[in-house]
Amino acid sequence: MQQTATKFITRQEYLAFERDALDKHEYYKGEIFAMSGASFRHNLIESNLRGALHNFLKDTGCNEFGSNLRIHIPSNTLYTYPDIIVLCNEPAFADDEFDTITNPSVIIEILSPSTANYDRGAKFDLYREIASLHEYLLIDSAAIHAVLYVKNEDDTWTLSETKDLSQSLTIPSINFTISLADIYNGIDKVKR
Repeated sequence: MQQTATKFITRQEYLAFERDALDKHEYYKGEIFAMSGASFRHNLIESNLRGALHNFLKDTGCNEFGSNLRIHIPSNTLYTYPDIIVLCNEPAFADDEFDTITNPSVIIEILSPSTANYDRGAKFDLYREIASLHEYLLIDSAAIHAVLYVKNEDDTWTLSETKDLSQSLTIPSINFTISLADIYNGIDKVKR
């Protein structure tokens, strides 16, 4: 994450700036951070997942959204744009602009070499403060590797992972199962 501001910025200043910006930025504790673009591999994985989710979730009351929908976590101040969000409740908006939600059910991040450590560590720590969040799925764009965190009833998280294209993973809260072969479909034709 590249820092773009050094003075303390209020949430209101960030939102005013962000709503006029051409690029996307995260906000955390008074600082704004530019978000980098994504590789072709990243976009292919996102497209594969979003397509499967979109078809599966049709008429279920849940919806999938891409990285243009911002989320906000009031308890720790983070504003960010996950790669994919699944929303299964009535959206809870951060304000009257209706462009930022606070209640995702599932968050999926597609890891790139520059963001992998942040997404696995500090960002997951921040995401765990979202009361409505049931699952956090990490898909590696540089290798065949998926890690799924599932929230337990006691607010602990259980990790499962696979590196095998012949295996599938299930997101329990939405009863969605997808094979790694479908997630990574076409990736073998893309050079790194």
